[in-house]
Amino acid sequence: MQVFSGSSNIDLAKKIAKLMATSSSDANVAGMEISTFANGETRVWVKEKRIEKSVVVVQSLSSPTNEHLIEFCLICDALHRGGATEITAVIPWMGYSKQDKVFRVGEPLSAKVVAQIIQVARPSKIITVDLHNRATLGFFDVPIVELSAKPILLDYFKKKWSMVNGQWSNNVVVVAPDAGAVKASTAFAMELGVGVVYVDKRRDLASGEVEVIRMSGEVRDRDILMIDDNVFTGSTLLATAKELKKAGAKTIRVGLTHHLYVPGVQEKIEGSEIDEMVVTDTVAMVNGQWSMVNGKLKILSVAGLIVDEIK
Repeated sequence: MQVFSGSSNIDLAKKIAKLMATSSSDANVAGMEISTFANGETRVWVKEKRIEKSVVVVQSLSSPTNEHLIEFCLICDALHRGGATEITAVIPWMGYSKQDKVFRVGEPLSAKVVAQIIQVARPSKIITVDLHNRATLGFFDVPIVELSAKPILLDYFKKKWSMVNGQWSNNVVVVAPDAGAVKASTAFAMELGVGVVYVDKRRDLASGEVEVIRMSGEVRDRDILMIDDNVFTGSTLLATAKELKKAGAKTIRVGLTHHLYVPGVQEKIEGSEIDEMVVTDTVAMVNGQWSMVNGKLKILSVAGLIVDEIK
């Protein structure tokens, strides 16, 4: 099965192609040229002379989101015109998924609008990873599968901390940094067999600053693990980490699926109380940030998870 890629996450597409390959000649991403006209319009050219009936298109809707969305639609149209009849769309990060509600009169339901745009490209199946809100699945009429990167993170942290007689050290505790992370954090803690602490926060709507009001349990001398689905501005994680250190936490690690690499955020994390940030490769790192991998940032791959679903 041929693997095509937009410009958003070529490295992940290459890993998927390599894992799916039945021979060395199949281990590469199929030929594609993406360029921009002088007026800013996107131009797509599928360079493969033979397009298979069933193909895979990999494209995260990461920044610049609108450009990547248009790229995806144009790629799918080109493949359909070239003879593809079944397109599996791999969209690891579903852009606009955080805009899944109408908060004020006059706002659009953006996540639903984008779902409709994606379906104009006629994918046969969509594969995504850890949506911000599972209700987003209901915006799609084509089959869509939401995979979870939590088993990958779970395996990593299991190896991180030693076990004695099959039990985790009492020092490890999972912390839910906000109400939105409570469910995932609780489930993660149960899988690890450790306790969980819930954090109540308050956000200043004018400044965007986050203030921690209280914690539900003891964190002194504990190894802390915070679990979330994504990091955007990082304000919640940074504020929570600061308060955890003040409360006597021994170490603080963060595990999440999507790092959106908003400019300046990882730099703040590098200088914060967080000891390690573990993410996956659903979103490609921004140019110039690779040096961060040798610091507090650890990147795990979801390529195997995606290939298992495709096969």
